[in-house]
Amino acid sequence: MSASYFQQLHQQALPLLLANIWDPASAVLAQQQGAKALGTSSAALAWSLGYKDGEHLPVVELLAAIKRIQRVNKLPLSVDIEQGYSKDPEQVARLVLQLVTLGVAGINLEDGSESPELLCAKIRSCREALAGRELFINARTDIYLAGLAEGQTAVEICMERAALYQAAGADGLFIPCLTEPLAIQQLCQAIQIPINLMWLANLPDKTQLAALGVKRLSYGPALFLHCYQSLQHQMAQQLGSGVLMSEQLTGLRLEQWYESEAAV
Repeated sequence: MSASYFQQLHQQALPLLLANIWDPASAVLAQQQGAKALGTSSAALAWSLGYKDGEHLPVVELLAAIKRIQRVNKLPLSVDIEQGYSKDPEQVARLVLQLVTLGVAGINLEDGSESPELLCAKIRSCREALAGRELFINARTDIYLAGLAEGQTAVEICMERAALYQAAGADGLFIPCLTEPLAIQQLCQAIQIPINLMWLANLPDKTQLAALGVKRLSYGPALFLHCYQSLQHQMAQQLGSGVLMSEQLTGLRLEQWYESEAAV
């Protein structure tokens, strides 16, 4: 579906619930359950293909994975490309054009450990390369996720970055790990583009988020982890003693496995 329709989904009264998927099977299941749009989780996609999160997944693998998902997908798809797999804005734009060719409706592009000015340059380069073609660019800022600031200082920094990213051409702002209702309300009132939050156990519910002004809610790797925790449960019963493993499945344990000789 088109990027313009995806844009419209961010203007509803209730937040758009973005189903985070990682392969064709998860994409099919999300569509069967009535999802309005899909989004890849960079962590889940990388883990499912045997790589660590954090741009360790080769770009050729990323593109192949998106092509497989698009074979079964009939919904708008947003792809998390982390920091764009490059510090070169033109190279990031080339990757984005490849994704657009595959029918992607949106991307997530984050500042991460880099300066907001670099993310602005990447967004501008993408807009120039797109030459008027529609694509929902969701700019992610890691102020809360990385613990770069707290309290009102964090709110003000997010406002500053939102203004920069919007001016560069971003359509939305993603603020993972923001959960405090007053801060959410302040940011939604001050920022003109739709705000996207990531589901966490201590986040207000959907109705409260709607009242605060949130327009999009995504789940990150939570669905992947829940799925594989269930698989771990079944394997422990079928292959082991029938006693569940005491440790919970986490991304860290997967990444340790990928670094071990067993994964070579």
